[in-house]
Amino acid sequence: MMIKRVCICGGGGLGHTCTGVLSNHAHVEVDMYTHHPEQWNRQICVHTPDNNMLIGHLAHITDKPEYVIHNADMVLLCLPAFLVEQTLKEIQPFLRKETVVGAIVGNSGFFLYAHQILPNNAPLFAFQRVPYISRVIDYGKEAALLGYKDELLMAVENVENDSFCAEIAALFQTPTRLVDSFYEVTLSNSNPILHTGRLYTLWKDWDGISPYAVNPLFYHDWTDEASAIEIAMDKEFFRLLEALQVPMVHIETLLTHYEATDAASLTAKLRSIPSFANIYSPMTQVADGWLPDFTSRYFTEDFPYGLRFIYELAHQHNLSTPTIDIVYNWGMNYINNSNYYERLTC
Repeated sequence: MMIKRVCICGGGGLGHTCTGVLSNHAHVEVDMYTHHPEQWNRQICVHTPDNNMLIGHLAHITDKPEYVIHNADMVLLCLPAFLVEQTLKEIQPFLRKETVVGAIVGNSGFFLYAHQILPNNAPLFAFQRVPYISRVIDYGKEAALLGYKDELLMAVENVENDSFCAEIAALFQTPTRLVDSFYEVTLSNSNPILHTGRLYTLWKDWDGISPYAVNPLFYHDWTDEASAIEIAMDKEFFRLLEALQVPMVHIETLLTHYEATDAASLTAKLRSIPSFANIYSPMTQVADGWLPDFTSRYFTEDFPYGLRFIYELAHQHNLSTPTIDIVYNWGMNYINNSNYYERLTC
């Protein structure tokens, strides 16, 4: 099929950058479905790593799905994980049977929710990892595309695999390959392990009250302790994939992905990636320092939606995952601790 009209759902960094990239194809028209249409310009400026600028154009911007979903050849969810299920329910009544519904990253539980909400024959796709590293500069107006991926891995269902894969590669301007199972994008050792393990080592000894003097860079200040936790979690993750009989051809260990051999070399690699250099840890500034921000997406997505699926499936299959258990329960304890939010907002 030829994708001529795309509806992007969600306006984070990836929503902005995908608007810029996709609408720069002469044959593609892009619409935006957002709960905040009043904050969006029709023209979106996206800065690229080579100091150029993509000018994205939105044909329609609306908070009413019936205005844009029925015309879409492709609906692309660029959403935080906690909005995926709700948004699929919102768009479902207006989807044509041939409209392809996709997620910018599959570890949000996209396929699990889509199987419950959409028809059995709904065309679906999701990437294993996000196609771009993105940051919003001015919401609804300007964003930065900080880095491209060398290759995208994608799971699909109910589409013509080869032709659709080629079209996605052209749209996102990145070589794209298919994986064999939706589990390969649903269960990820990217953010659900990389972020959660790092957060645990940052604040596992926090007293719950005292501010920190500085906000460390998330990657540039990475430690060997964090790398050791990541490696242990990753080994447990691969034991789960083996138990589920998930093909592992397209899933790399963290060490392989980052071209490392041990904790020290993994630390060195993560500290050296240019597009990661200026990313700070999720913290909130207060009068006398910095407090961990347990309302950030690092927590509200990567624990209850990313790591959760790994944790629950491992326990369903009676697998021993001691490191994942410690990290998951630590993070969920803070997320569920309402007293923390009261203190933060006082």
